[in-house]
Amino acid sequence: MKPGPRNLLTDVTGLLVGNAEDQDLKSGVTVVTGDVPFVAGVHVMGGAPGTRETDLLAPDKTVAGIDALVLSGGSAFGLAACDGVVDGLRRAKRGFPVGPVTVPIVPGAILFDMVNGGNKDWADNPYPKLGWAALDAAGVDFNLGSTGAGTGALDSCFKGGLGSASVMLDSGRTVAALMAVNPVGSVTTPGGNHFWAAPHEIGDEFGGVGPDPRSNLVTPDPSQKMAMIAAAGQDRANTTIGVIATDAALTKAQCHRLAVAAHDGIARAIQPAHSPFDGDLLFAVSTGTGPVVDDMALFELGHAASVCVARAIARGVFEATPRPGDVLLTWNNRKRKAQI
Repeated sequence: MKPGPRNLLTDVTGLLVGNAEDQDLKSGVTVVTGDVPFVAGVHVMGGAPGTRETDLLAPDKTVAGIDALVLSGGSAFGLAACDGVVDGLRRAKRGFPVGPVTVPIVPGAILFDMVNGGNKDWADNPYPKLGWAALDAAGVDFNLGSTGAGTGALDSCFKGGLGSASVMLDSGRTVAALMAVNPVGSVTTPGGNHFWAAPHEIGDEFGGVGPDPRSNLVTPDPSQKMAMIAAAGQDRANTTIGVIATDAALTKAQCHRLAVAAHDGIARAIQPAHSPFDGDLLFAVSTGTGPVVDDMALFELGHAASVCVARAIARGVFEATPRPGDVLLTWNNRKRKAQI
């Protein structure tokens, strides 16, 4: 396996990604779209998800293609980012034809970034405008780290962020992941110097420090994030959400199966994962045309997707940058702890 030319979700032909954020708010929105509708599925493994229109992605539902996907901060308020994306797509005359009008189909998912030092005292919900702005910014190149849906994300002990990774398979197919990393668990091993995802790193895409050489890594560092959340009277206030994509031709049912397999990447990169306090969710997207793949090809795609998810999660934390008012350090600005 080797990364695509950008090592981003947009290495999958036909996809565009846009980010918009408000650094005072410490939150933002990421939009995945394309020139034409694409097939998608979804799978949820967290105990506290926040979603919009995900039921449409079930294999037995009639909508065959969607126009965009939204990942947003802002908890329930962030679901309104989809409104801005729908408005922007409607202006572009994109959507599902219903009589004389077109209705854009835009599923979305949110993460909780309400206790991160940002100014949440707004008069009007800022997320519809952020959604529209992210759609307008959509292109093949986009930033990682403290941007888009990852702007205000936090993991257990460091700032989270937006990460992406891709891989080109020997078959000629491409698989890629885009992840907004805001889990209750830790992306790093005890002490914070190594990423759980290190065995899957390609090159030095998240620092090249390698796997933790120690064993018995079963007791995580005390969670600074959970202490802050508990002080604010919250518990279900986390989530890692993302998008898996491939240029292989898949049905909706196969997209669902791809999303299921890709969740293994969350478990490889975050410990603990899929908790009652997380809303862990993965969308899966296919831009391919022509004959759909067989089960052996789907087997290969699922493994590649899980590897991309793990790498993208580590990249999201690695690429995070400090901002005034942050409540946690970035991984790159951490104080290295002695390994004992």
